[in-house]
Amino acid sequence: MRTLLIRWLILAVAIAIAVALVSGINVHGGIGGYILVAAVLGLVNALIRPIVRLFSKPITFMTLGLFSLVINGLMLLLAAALSDVLSIDNFWAAIVGALVISLVSTFLNWVLVDRRLERR
Repeated sequence: MRTLLIRWLILAVAIAIAVALVSGINVHGGIGGYILVAAVLGLVNALIRPIVRLFSKPITFMTLGLFSLVINGLMLLLAAALSDVLSIDNFWAAIVGALVISLVSTFLNWVLVDRRLERR
């Protein structure tokens, strides 16, 4: 349970960094807005993304995995559509934002969660 909360906060931090770096992505509502967007994006990634990835396996294979960036961008756009606090101006902002969120959250999860679990 504690690891889940840490990963949720890491996702909120990754979203905040993406908002700071990518023009075209905005979160309203301060820290609570980032936490809400992280919850919505986490649910979208947990419930909908596996189905989309399953049906897009052929095109992902043909593009050597690059289509997964498009899937991540679409999941970010879906999270924006489901929440009132996240707004994304265009598709390319969603793609770049999803790339930033993926890189930052992967790095922070590796540093804060995965390495700590290895020590046990």
